[in-house]
Order: sequence, then structure tokens, then C-alpha cells
Amino acid sequence: MKAIALYVNTAKSHATDVARRIAQLAAEHDIRVGVCELGAEPASALGIVPSCRVVDAELLITIGGDGTLLRGARVAHPFGIPILGVNTGRLGFLTEVEDDADGFAALARVFGGDVRVEERVALHAQVAGSDELHFAINDVVVRRGAQARMAPFGLVVDGEEIAHMPSDGVIVATPTGSTGYFLSAGGPIIHPAVDALGIAALLPHTLFARPLLVKTDATIEITCDGELSRANLETDGIIAADLRAGDRVVVQRAAEPVRFARVRRRAFFARLEEKLQWGVPIKR
Repeated sequence: MKAIALYVNTAKSHATDVARRIAQLAAEHDIRVGVCELGAEPASALGIVPSCRVVDAELLITIGGDGTLLRGARVAHPFGIPILGVNTGRLGFLTEVEDDADGFAALARVFGGDVRVEERVALHAQVAGSDELHFAINDVVVRRGAQARMAPFGLVVDGEEIAHMPSDGVIVATPTGSTGYFLSAGGPIIHPAVDALGIAALLPHTLFARPLLVKTDATIEITCDGELSRANLETDGIIAADLRAGDRVVVQRAAEPVRFARVRRRAFFARLEEKLQWGVPIKR
């Protein structure tokens, strides 16, 4: 490995300290370091002098929590750069290593070439009539605006009308995102090896709404009912577009996957137990 890039949650002083330590470790392995600019925050604020461009990196390391990793993936994905998360946040379900001695030992192995790449499906959402594609690793959500009253959302899969349901919105999730907001919406956990997307209504006003699983190459269309005065399109929790009555959002699998750098065997169900308390009794 010759070059890496860092994407750092500069709002947290601990994350910036960890970033400096990672940059020093990279220098010890003769690896050049690039730094992603975060809005108005200059790279120099980290105290790291970049020695390469982000586009030239072979690995993008995010330092923060899951939200930082999701934002960093938007930088890495267009260039096909694998991403590795160092957790300095609270949960860190998507991140690969912790900011401890074991985590830095793992990074040293990565810098020595001991790493493998795992591909995960990503999504693109597009408002019909617009050329702009909105990227998501976890989920795409179409939901009513804060002041709008409940109204039906239409759902079409591969040209077949599936439902017209009164709800607060509709969520489409990848297997990666199935342990996030989709889980809170009553959706099932989808194992990363399963080739499926999840669809669920948000707070449906019906007794018969149930989540759906569809194939990953399905074309999913969500329509905003004419009674709806305002709605939002959100990707990975970020508002991507304002919607109006009659707007149609098309969700499809992104042409290229997201690439995660892995340094350890991914025991998925053990990860659920460790991070989400899967199967852990309330009283031991």
C-alpha cells in the first residue's frame, strides 16, 4: 500500500487525535496520506500535511462513528476506493476496528498489505424528470414533511403496482442498512450475503402493512399522493431533495458496489450480539 486518505469527524477532538496517530503510523510504513476536506473545515485544521490527493488513495479510513463512515463512503464510492472505519463514536456497527491497541495493530497489518475487500450493494435514488442521482449505502426514505398530514404513498416494483398505503413514508434498505432505521421501522435483519432489498412503510395507518423483500436488481418506484403538500427524499439520513404532490422517486441498485476493507473475519451474528444485543437476555 502506497497511499491512504483520511475522513475525520473534526467535531470530536478525540477523532482528530486518533487521525494524527494514524497519519504517524502510515508515515512509519512509508505511506502517503491525503485528507478529505469537510465543508469549510480546512485539512490543515487536523495538523496533518497532506502528501497525496484523495483520488490517488488505495484506502479511505474514516475516523468517527457510523455516520462518519456513511459520509466518507460518498467520497470513496465514485473512485472505487475501499473504505475502513475506525470507531471513535458510540455504536460503531459498520466500522471495522476500535480506537484501541488492537485497532492500531490491525491498521499496521493493513498498511503491510494484510487486508481483504468485501463488496456491498448500494442504492441510487432519482426523482423522475431529474438527472441527479442520490447515493445511499443504508437506505432511501421518502417521507411526508413535518407539517404535512398523513397521505397515501404509492409503491410499484418492476412495473407492478404493489400498494397504495397511508403512512408517514416508505423506506428501501440494503442488507447493510437493514440493521439501522429499517430495523426500527419493523423490517427484518437481512444477512449481508442475501441478495435482497427491504421495503417497509413508516407508521402505516393500516392493520395489514408488512415489510417486503425484493431482489436487488428490482426497480422500485415510490409516488407521492396528490393530497400530500410536502415530502422529502432522504438518503442515509440526509435530505437529498424536496418533493411535491405527484412526484415519483425511482430507486435502483447502484452500478458499482461499496467496497469495505476487512481485517478480521466477519462473524455477522456475533456482531449483532456485541453491538445490538441480539439474543442477549435482559437478566443473565
